[in-house]
Amino acid sequence: MMGSRRGKGGNLRRSLDDTPGVKVKGVNSGRGQEITGVTLPENGKIRGWEFGEGRTIACANVNGKYLAVDGRCPRCAFDLYRGKLLVDAEVWGPEPRVACPTCSVTYSLKTGKFGPEYKATGLAGFVSTWAKTATVSNASQDVPAFVITRDEETGKVFCREL
Repeated sequence: MMGSRRGKGGNLRRSLDDTPGVKVKGVNSGRGQEITGVTLPENGKIRGWEFGEGRTIACANVNGKYLAVDGRCPRCAFDLYRGKLLVDAEVWGPEPRVACPTCSVTYSLKTGKFGPEYKATGLAGFVSTWAKTATVSNASQDVPAFVITRDEETGKVFCREL
């Protein structure tokens, strides 16, 4: 780059801010990127949001708190927002989980960590068994997790990766 001194001039935000001693903590005061054109899920439901370049997010509403993970299962590449929301603390633990509708692997909606498999029955159980045998290599991958917040005054929705 012509005319720039790498590492000497500071970053652009700091150079454009004329307030002395004020640092920018993050985008939108640390709430993350504003997302538009999405509908938040009802309590106990999951919604899928698709963004550019095939990126999807599965957002769930658990007791008024919005939790989200990447919308694709790393094991079978199916849509997690079509999965089952698991909130029974006695069975699944304190963190709500989403179960992939194809391979039945569960993921924590708070951290994105993979967990125990959901035991499906009938045709879903048959498909799940076949999906698990066909996709053994990615069985223990986590998914990215996101924090979804809504500004009560403006109604704006923000998304930040954990």
